[in-house]
Amino acid sequence: MTVRTTDTKVTFRQPFMLSAFDTRQPAGTYRLVIDEEEIGLSFLAYRRTATMLHIPAISIKSSRHQVVEVDLEELAAALDADALTCRTVKE
Repeated sequence: MTVRTTDTKVTFRQPFMLSAFDTRQPAGTYRLVIDEEEIGLSFLAYRRTATMLHIPAISIKSSRHQVVEVDLEELAAALDADALTCRTVKE
């Protein structure tokens, strides 16, 4: 099977919490890696197999580094809430 990996970044302007963490994570830009595998259909399609967030944030210097598997929908909701909070504060 063919596997593809998408490496991107997500930015939180406020501290945030996901169910995969024991504590809130500080605001910052985080590396996000999504692995998908090709589905054997008559057309090209992929299925997500893993969504991994690297902590701490890129700007934080630390000797400890973790890769935590997160739920993509929960992450998207947290990013939306962060954007809404930042927009509300500015208004």
